[in-house]
Amino acid sequence: MTGRTPRRAAYAAHRDFIAPARGTPGLRPVILGFIIVESLYELAQRAFGMALERLAPGFAQTVFDGTTQAGMLTGLASFLLLALILHLVLRAVHGRALPSLIGPPARAIAQFRAILLPLALLVLVVEIAPPWWSAEALAEIRPPFTWLVLLAPALAALLIQTGAEELFYRGYLQQQVAAWDTRPWVWLALPNLAFAFAHWNAQAPLPINAQYVVWAFAFGLAASDLTARAGTLGPALALHLVNNAYAFLLYGEWDGPESGLALFLFEPERAIRPFDDTGQGWLPLTLATELALVGLMWLAARVALRR
Repeated sequence: MTGRTPRRAAYAAHRDFIAPARGTPGLRPVILGFIIVESLYELAQRAFGMALERLAPGFAQTVFDGTTQAGMLTGLASFLLLALILHLVLRAVHGRALPSLIGPPARAIAQFRAILLPLALLVLVVEIAPPWWSAEALAEIRPPFTWLVLLAPALAALLIQTGAEELFYRGYLQQQVAAWDTRPWVWLALPNLAFAFAHWNAQAPLPINAQYVVWAFAFGLAASDLTARAGTLGPALALHLVNNAYAFLLYGEWDGPESGLALFLFEPERAIRPFDDTGQGWLPLTLATELALVGLMWLAARVALRR
């Protein structure tokens, strides 16, 4: 009994966070909702892509590849489709609204703000000391003024993308699974297995995919733990936003996928990649480094939350 008390106390806020999901408990509603959201989102993405190809074929390709600033912004903003579909499914299947996935709004905003700056500073420090890349590998540095002008819309687009994913995985799925089974390992594992395999890329080599899935699962666990401790999506959204801003806004491969908003562009053969397929054993150094960064970000968020 004494061994379980600290965990229960740490996750006390989670009980209130999942309260809106108790109106439709059980595994069947969440499976139904998950299938409907995924199916409708797939259809919406296809329809969006077909409309773009019909209206502006050249621009459509930049959206699919993320190789230009406008294309990347449009691709990120298209995650509004996921939020809209989630809203409709929540109403139809569970009889509740999108804000019920967030937790108390004022607390969520306060927690988001408390965690955002420490996480951003941590990632910056990790990046510059020690240096992980060489200036000799740079193919291009985009004009800093242009990059700064686009920083606000880029962050807004990233907020849409990360916000939609957090609403779905740490909001909807975590709440509904926890309403079905209150054991932490269940509501920590199941939603984040879905999150992890959503990052599977059919075009990538198996070793890359395996590492990406492992990383995404670990990242999801960190976000879910913070959500349970805080009782809102605020900390998880800050974690996700900082991570994706670092991934999309700083570094990219010259003329490579999802490089449209990056400040530093590297030659393809010397580009910075979070994962590799060079066969470094069961835990490649690149994956170990990425997992360590997730752990550091989680710890920094814990300190900022004081939970």
